[in-house]
Amino acid sequence: MQDSHHTFPSLLLSPDVAISGDADDPLSQRSYPEPAHPYRSAFVRDTGRILHAKAFRRLAGKTQVFTRRGAESDHSRSRLTHTLEVAQIARTVAATLGLNSTLAEALALVHDIGHPPFGHAGEKALDASLQMHGLGFDHNLHALRIVTSFEERYAAFRGLNLTLAVREGIIKHSHDYSAATHPELSEYFLDRLPPLEAQLIDLADEIAYLAADLEDGLAAGILDLQLVLDQVPFFSDFYARARSEFPAAATQLLSNEAVKQMLNSLVTDLMRETVRQVRASGAATLEDIRHAPRRMAQLSESLEAQRADTKKFLYANLYLSPALEPEHIHAEEVVQTLFSAWTEKPELLPFDHQARVAEEGAPRAVADYIAGMTDAYIEQAWLAYVAAQNS
Repeated sequence: MQDSHHTFPSLLLSPDVAISGDADDPLSQRSYPEPAHPYRSAFVRDTGRILHAKAFRRLAGKTQVFTRRGAESDHSRSRLTHTLEVAQIARTVAATLGLNSTLAEALALVHDIGHPPFGHAGEKALDASLQMHGLGFDHNLHALRIVTSFEERYAAFRGLNLTLAVREGIIKHSHDYSAATHPELSEYFLDRLPPLEAQLIDLADEIAYLAADLEDGLAAGILDLQLVLDQVPFFSDFYARARSEFPAAATQLLSNEAVKQMLNSLVTDLMRETVRQVRASGAATLEDIRHAPRRMAQLSESLEAQRADTKKFLYANLYLSPALEPEHIHAEEVVQTLFSAWTEKPELLPFDHQARVAEEGAPRAVADYIAGMTDAYIEQAWLAYVAAQNS
């Protein structure tokens, strides 16, 4: 959105609530000091490093809702295309509010980099497997491990050496961690709220997948249009307006119009309500945002209710639908079987992952290996394992 903050001056926040991005800002610093780039800011460089990371490219092969195995269409979102849609929303919101839009974009691009294959079904199965060893899987914490250690692109250091602001946002955009349970995260200001640039990522994510999953579910035929019209007033109101404005348009185009207007109304409401919350609180600086009693990036009460109702509908009729249940069962079987097999015999892991067994134990090393896989890669490993068992 070009020059959006000039178009809507009423939505501009005080510049002091934003992260400056100045070279001497502590939030612009890296674990391994590097000389400043002659024409690229610290957060622009972070965005480039994320885009060029192998883990980011692998998002193209990871499930959002529909696996490649069971997808009805090549047009359904992958984890990568979802990420790009979140980045577009985050960049627009941040720019309109006068926040640091480059940082918001970097945080959006990295927000799902820690997800394992097979979407939430894969994450649930991996977490259940680790819990049998007294551990657990958290995709935000795994994302931090990816960018600080697993990515190997630079001779001077392991990981991507991202700025403190991006690393803080990775772990805190959607969850608040306790210093008592996560002392290893002490450098990330666990006693304070994240900046607004990080706070808005969680809702940009919610808005993006709400609209996209509704659209993909209708396109795949899993969601029935009449059922959506009957049970999702947020959608049906916009659909009725579209039908009134375009009476000769095809049903698919009317659905597209309704989804587009849902998306627009949620994004606009997020901007207006966040501004209202900040101004009502009297917050005028970043430290005011950090020490506020609650997060200020919010939807209004009415739009939050609409969002929650729509999400509830999607859970009942899409995410947990009988049509997707076979894919979820398959994901659980693949992840848990390979996890058990490799945990019992870690010598079957690739050499670089075997080296981590001594450092962190077989369960965590195996989970890290699985989490990095695409849907197609873990399927190949699964078929090879089954073939070996049957030979």
